[in-house]
Amino acid sequence: MRVEGRESKIAGELLAHYDVHARKLPWRAPPGANAADPYRVWLSEVMLQQTTVAAVGPYYAKFTERWPTVEVLAAADDADLMAAWAGLGYYARARNLLACARAVTRDHGGRFPATEEGLRALPGVGAYTAAAVAAIAFGQRAVVVDANVERVVARLFAIGTPLPAARPAIRAAADRITPDTRAGDFAQAMMDLGATVCTPRNPACGLCPLREDCAAFATADPAAFPVKPAKKAKPHRLGHGWWMERDGHVWLERRPERGLLGGMRALPSGAWSDAPDPTPPINAEWRTLAEPVGHVFTHFSLALRVHHAHVDAAPDGEGEWWPIDRLDEAGLPTLFARAAAAVRKERDARN
Repeated sequence: MRVEGRESKIAGELLAHYDVHARKLPWRAPPGANAADPYRVWLSEVMLQQTTVAAVGPYYAKFTERWPTVEVLAAADDADLMAAWAGLGYYARARNLLACARAVTRDHGGRFPATEEGLRALPGVGAYTAAAVAAIAFGQRAVVVDANVERVVARLFAIGTPLPAARPAIRAAADRITPDTRAGDFAQAMMDLGATVCTPRNPACGLCPLREDCAAFATADPAAFPVKPAKKAKPHRLGHGWWMERDGHVWLERRPERGLLGGMRALPSGAWSDAPDPTPPINAEWRTLAEPVGHVFTHFSLALRVHHAHVDAAPDGEGEWWPIDRLDEAGLPTLFARAAAAVRKERDARN
């Protein structure tokens, strides 16, 4: 779709602003230049899904140092990659990262497809990631809509339909303002605007280069857009976690590949439910931490009651004895890292 009229004015003003105010990020090329390495664009976009730039920065540096190309990443051990990803959350992204890297290496000679259609055919690559890589890495005209862009567009056009029903209208409006040239810069400019100026609360409209064209600004209440549905209360679940210690090591299991925290090392914990089974995996003199360890997942919150004991043998099932003084290297997901820290704190207090 060719950009005309008001839409053309929006694109021009935003790109001029981006040329001066673009954020300097390790995976980003300067304004006016396509990114040199599609691998790094793809990697950063996968990491940035539902995660802040500040949180991603150290992980991106670690990954690109350890796995500098898609071929090297494709050869990574699954457990090593999952451990390196620990703490970044949404662990299905890490599994998809490996699957995609292996497909690019195996089926495309280590080169990412340069079109949205080709990128969408890769494992774990959805509409947003395909559009972002096509635009930013290859200069293709693509409509890139993440949460920041969604908010900016909803305000520019004062789209009053509540989310998620508003998304088709938001995408259509984003299509109208996406220029035929510099689509990658435009996408990143929209992301920057949403992250730094057109923020969810208290948007800095006085600094916005698009305020004269913004229908929500004209309403005097731009923060009312996009309209969000009423939040539903998250269900709450309970669980039991078991710290089994022997000779300076703790027993860690590997969670099933499919499901929450799939493939990650963890303390044995059983099912999480309204009334989880409190039966320990092995007979021992168990102590229970005074307070449960809490964590909020995307769809529910959890209170994990943590029990710990010295044991003489391993429990049934697959797992490994991990040195306690090297537990930081195990790549435990946040929930279990918190549980381990709580146990170690209590042990240190007793000693």
